[in-house]
Amino acid sequence: MSSPSFSRPGAVDLSALKRPATPPPGSGPVGAPGGGTPGSGAYVVTLDETNFESEIQASLNAPMVLVFYSTSQMPASLQLANDLETLSNEFEGRFLLGKVDVDVAPQIAQALQIPSVPMVALVLQGRLAPLLQDAPPLEELRALLTQVLEAAAAQGVTGRVQPRAVAPTGDEELVDEEQVDPRYAPAQDALADGDVDRAVEEYQKLVDANPADAEASGGLAMAKVLQRTAKADPETVRAAAAAHPDDLDAQTLAADLDLLGGHVEDAFGRLIDLVRRTSGDERDAVRTHLLGLFAAVGNDDPRVLKGRQNLASALF
Repeated sequence: MSSPSFSRPGAVDLSALKRPATPPPGSGPVGAPGGGTPGSGAYVVTLDETNFESEIQASLNAPMVLVFYSTSQMPASLQLANDLETLSNEFEGRFLLGKVDVDVAPQIAQALQIPSVPMVALVLQGRLAPLLQDAPPLEELRALLTQVLEAAAAQGVTGRVQPRAVAPTGDEELVDEEQVDPRYAPAQDALADGDVDRAVEEYQKLVDANPADAEASGGLAMAKVLQRTAKADPETVRAAAAAHPDDLDAQTLAADLDLLGGHVEDAFGRLIDLVRRTSGDERDAVRTHLLGLFAAVGNDDPRVLKGRQNLASALF
């Protein structure tokens, strides 16, 4: 096989990611219960020489996680692949899992220069970023993937993959239509095309139609962050924020860039400190901006919950 057209480093800023402490049992991302698995293989594809190049194109619109394992060289790596398959179902299409058995498809591992197994990597917009070279517990994997997907979403990659299989229902003639939701496709397609303004419009339509749609609200908030920062020069913005610590426009734009760079807590802290130093309409404007960043990250994210507590302390 020819060497895939990957480039390094990764397409997303993973510098802020740390191996998280193991969370308490039952914790997990939004829409990902800590317990059961909705089905087996719904968002999983087995990769070999014949389908690798075509399947990898899914990473142009949504993240793809590759796991390299070997039942002969490293039997324990099979458990890692199984755990990631469990998580791919829990995350319900937020990433596609590509499983590569290096015993069956050694050419793929050779082309990507995989040094050993197990190995887990993120593919995003055609670029490869190594994530793991060991097999941590399921809970730790769940927390790490949550961070990775947040970093991808913070840079505008919010697409979902279609399920490759439908979970058994007991009636094979029934199709679980809830797994295929086309409502978000126009906005996600706009983001994939780099048309942020159109993405804002499409997400706004969804929010107007259903203000309780948390996913649409989060998508709209993130699209607005991308819209506000589209023409911003990071160096100029940060210099202005440093020179004018009480300037609302300078600080909110710097917070947007913090968020896009994966520095979520820095973004929150910057605006919470500004809330403490402002009053009246300015304070309300900062608070409103911060709430938008909360929505962009996800209201159930632990950092958002902590940020809300800090915001309450700053306000009262």
